[in-house]
Amino acid sequence: MLIEAAVESLDAALAAVEGGAHRIELCTDLAHGGITPDLNLLHVQLPIPVFVLVRPRAGDFVYTDAEHRTMLEQISRAKSAGAHGIVTGDLSLDRTRDLIAAARPLPVTFHRAFDVFPDRSEALERLIGLGVERVLTSGGAPSAPEGTEEIRRLVVQARGRIEILPGGGINPHNVARLVQQTGVREVHFSVKDAEKVRGVIQALNGAELGKRLPNHPAPSPRRSR
Repeated sequence: MLIEAAVESLDAALAAVEGGAHRIELCTDLAHGGITPDLNLLHVQLPIPVFVLVRPRAGDFVYTDAEHRTMLEQISRAKSAGAHGIVTGDLSLDRTRDLIAAARPLPVTFHRAFDVFPDRSEALERLIGLGVERVLTSGGAPSAPEGTEEIRRLVVQARGRIEILPGGGINPHNVARLVQQTGVREVHFSVKDAEKVRGVIQALNGAELGKRLPNHPAPSPRRSR
C-alpha cells in the first residue's frame, strides 16, 4: 500500500513526510480540484518522490490551443525543476498523448479528468495503450468511498497493466474499508498536517493492511538543472 499526499505548500509537504506518506502530489487550489503550483517549491528536496500537477486552470478539462501550449511549457519547467512525475490530462486523448511525450521519461498519472469520460472502460484501455502509469479517480462519484464499486471494477479491468489510484474524500475513517473492497494498492488524499497521514496508516494497520505499507521509496535522482 502506497500513500500519496496531495499538498498545496511546503509546510504541508513536510507534514506529509513526517506523517509517513510515500509520495507527494504538489498542486495548489485544491478547493477547486487543484491547478499547477508554484514550481519554485520543487527546489526544496524531500526524501520522497514529488509528482507535480499540471493543470492551467480550474473548471473543465477541455483546453484551448494556448492552454495546451501552457501545459507543455509547465511540464518542461517541472522536469527541469526536479519533479519525479507528472499528473495531468486532457479529455482529448490526442492532446494527452502530447502531454505524455513531453513528460517522458517521467511517469505520468492521468488525473481526475478520467471521471468525466462517458465510457471509463474504453478510456482506461486507451490510457493503457498510451503508456500512462496510473489513473487518479473517484470512480465517477463525488468521493472515492461513494465510488467503491466502480473503482473495484476498474481494478479488475486493469489487471495490473495500470495503477488505479483512488482519490477524493479518503480519510482515516474510511480508508481501510475502501482498500479491502477495491483491492487498490495506492491511495491519494489531501494533507495539511501529519496527523491525517498517521491516522490513515493506523487505520490500515488496524485492518491488518499495514504490512503492505512500504518504507519510504527513494526518489529517483533529480535531473540536472
